[in-house]
Amino acid sequence: MSNTENPQEPLLGNEPATEPVAEPNVEEHTDKLPSIEEQFRALELLAAEHHDAWLRAKAEGENIRRRAQEDISKAHKFAVERFAGELLAVKDSLEAALAVPEQTVDSFKAGVELTLKQLVAAFEKNALNEVSPAGEKFDPHKHQAIGMVDSEQEPNTVVTVLQKGYTIADRVLRPALVMVAKGK
Repeated sequence: MSNTENPQEPLLGNEPATEPVAEPNVEEHTDKLPSIEEQFRALELLAAEHHDAWLRAKAEGENIRRRAQEDISKAHKFAVERFAGELLAVKDSLEAALAVPEQTVDSFKAGVELTLKQLVAAFEKNALNEVSPAGEKFDPHKHQAIGMVDSEQEPNTVVTVLQKGYTIADRVLRPALVMVAKGK
């Protein structure tokens, strides 16, 4: 028998015939794994979703920033609205006092005292506090020294308050103008 009749037989005469080696079935593996094109399309869709989400987040951040700026602008514009409302009663009292044709000194003084009470109440409601540091240690953050005087008090102690200071919510609005005791 020749090798040309049976291609399965080995070329050497005494060796047994071997089974042909089966090639792997390519279709088996392609059914389980998506093709590179499908993977690429899926990744493109995922990238587009992430890009869209990023754009939305960026737009939301811009909207939040814009709204915050508007709120700050409104807060600056209307910050004194409540305080101004409280001061309207004081203004009304002063106008009423001036509208009275014939006033006595006592009635005028009583009207001014009531108006001052209204003003103090308005200050208190709006956290505007008076600083009158007579006898306290000099604090450059709350007081402004105009000069130094000889005194029996301890050095750097406020001897005289020339003008009261004011704080608003623990922040100095106007420092108190004071005279301070000299060192001996």
